[in-house]
Amino acid sequence: MARPKKNIVALSDDDLKMLKSLLRKKDTSQTICNRCRILIDLDENHPPVKTYDQCMADHAISRGTIASTVKSFFNNGMDAALTINRSINSDNARRKVDGRTEARIVEMACGPVPEGHARWTIRLLEDYMKVELDEPISREAIRRSLKKIGLDLTVATTGACQA
Repeated sequence: MARPKKNIVALSDDDLKMLKSLLRKKDTSQTICNRCRILIDLDENHPPVKTYDQCMADHAISRGTIASTVKSFFNNGMDAALTINRSINSDNARRKVDGRTEARIVEMACGPVPEGHARWTIRLLEDYMKVELDEPISREAIRRSLKKIGLDLTVATTGACQA
């Protein structure tokens, strides 16, 4: 005997029309389309009703995604199930290395090598950037910015920029 369903999806005719119209729109994100498909497939009011396993196989969606979408719909309604929740911090995240800082890093890496060193290293650049800039920048941030512009510190032994 199967376990009774805890969260039941029961859509009205208007809800079903709205979900199908969202699926037809070109600008609907893949996440929202998957959630629409889940709700349509598991709708009790409009048979045939699929199981989680059938829904997973048909749309290549994980069981966790299906469960969280159904739970969100059951507890909070259609709008909550079709809303992508974003972290507040993701929009407010600020890059430490902006264009000006990146230019200073490249300028330093393309400049002459300090005395006693054969070439620039990331640790050496980090030490010099602590003196140059107000707030310190990590080695990883320096490495990413150099990689982004394609500057390889191991190519140039004189410290001159290869670009």
